[in-house]
Amino acid sequence: MSIEKVFGPIDIAVSGMRAQGTQMEIVSSNIANARTLDNGQGQPYRRLEMVLRAENEGISGVAVDNIVEDMSALQRIPDPGNPLADAAGYVTMPNVQMPIEMMNLSIASRAYQASAAVLKRYQKMVETTLELLR
Repeated sequence: MSIEKVFGPIDIAVSGMRAQGTQMEIVSSNIANARTLDNGQGQPYRRLEMVLRAENEGISGVAVDNIVEDMSALQRIPDPGNPLADAAGYVTMPNVQMPIEMMNLSIASRAYQASAAVLKRYQKMVETTLELLR
């Protein structure tokens, strides 16, 4: 058995944990900027999304391919007293929706926990195998 096959499950689980850790960071950024009206370029913040890809062909781990801005429509709310309001009294808000972000955070957290469980189960399997070999 080659070394690559021995550590394959570990590599796959660790890559999943890395990817879901990045997803949690992205969700945190989206939540923190949910009311940011100016991203530094005069535009409201656009929520970020992660694009994943397989590391290799066949059975392999996952890697973050890209982090892109969500180009869905921005929200417009009436707020005539706001200095950033347009002539009609509307302010353009970020396209961050808290329920969606909380769902994404929950999914990322559960996927991270699942990868950690794979690592624990693999460790137990190796320990049992070593016990049997003694």
